[in-house]
Amino acid sequence: MKEIIVLIGNYGSGKTELALNFAFQAANEGKKVELLDLDMVNTYFRLTDRGNLIKSKEIRLVSPNFVHSSVETLSLPAEVASAFALDWDTVVFDVGGDPAGATALGRYHEDFEAMPEGSVQVLNVVNTRRPMAGTPEKLLSLMEGMQRHSRLKVTGFVNNTNLARLASADDLRDGYEVIRKASERSGVPVAYTSGRPDILAEFLAEGRDSRYIGTPFPIETYMHRDWETFTKEGL
Repeated sequence: MKEIIVLIGNYGSGKTELALNFAFQAANEGKKVELLDLDMVNTYFRLTDRGNLIKSKEIRLVSPNFVHSSVETLSLPAEVASAFALDWDTVVFDVGGDPAGATALGRYHEDFEAMPEGSVQVLNVVNTRRPMAGTPEKLLSLMEGMQRHSRLKVTGFVNNTNLARLASADDLRDGYEVIRKASERSGVPVAYTSGRPDILAEFLAEGRDSRYIGTPFPIETYMHRDWETFTKEGL
C-alpha cells in the first residue's frame, strides 16, 4: 500500500530537514519515492536546493513553478497529481509553515479522502523554540488553523525541538513537556521524536513516558544555514 507522509508545522520547525530524512530512509529501503515541495511560504530553505542529492537517491522531486528563477510568485505544478495517480511506495509532502501555506493542500482534499484508511500520516512538526509553538496553547491554536486551511486532520506530533547547531538534549526535554500537554488536551498522539543521533540517545536514556515520545527518529542534517557550506555542497 502506498504510504503518504504530510509534514506541516510552524516556520522554522524543521519540516524540510525531516522531509529529506523520511524520503532518504524510504529510498535506502529500496522503495520508489516521490518528494513534493509545497512550501509556498519559505523560499530560503527549499528542497530544490538539494536537488542533486535527491536525484542521486533516485527520488523524484516536484517543486513549485518558477523556483530558482527571478519570479517571486510561486505556483503549484500539475505534477502534484502524480503523488496520487502514480505507483509510488512512499510520497512525502513538505508543506508551508503557517495556515496560509497549508492552503496549498486544500485543493487535493478529495485525493486524500480517496486514499485507503491508514495510508496517510499528517504530522505536525513542532519546534517549541519557535515563538508560535512555545506553549501548548500556541501550538494547538496554530495546529487548528493549519488543519482548517489544509482540510486535513493531524494524525501525530513530531517533537523536533532544536536550536540548530546549538541544539542539545535540553531542547528535546523542553519540547517533550509542551507537546505532552498538547497531546493530552487534543488527543493527537506523539508519533515521533527526532534529533541528531547523539542528542536523541541522551534524551531517550532518561526513561520518559513512551506515549509522548513515539518512534525515535535519528536524523542527518542536510539543510545547512551557513552560506559557505551551502555554496560548497548545495546545488
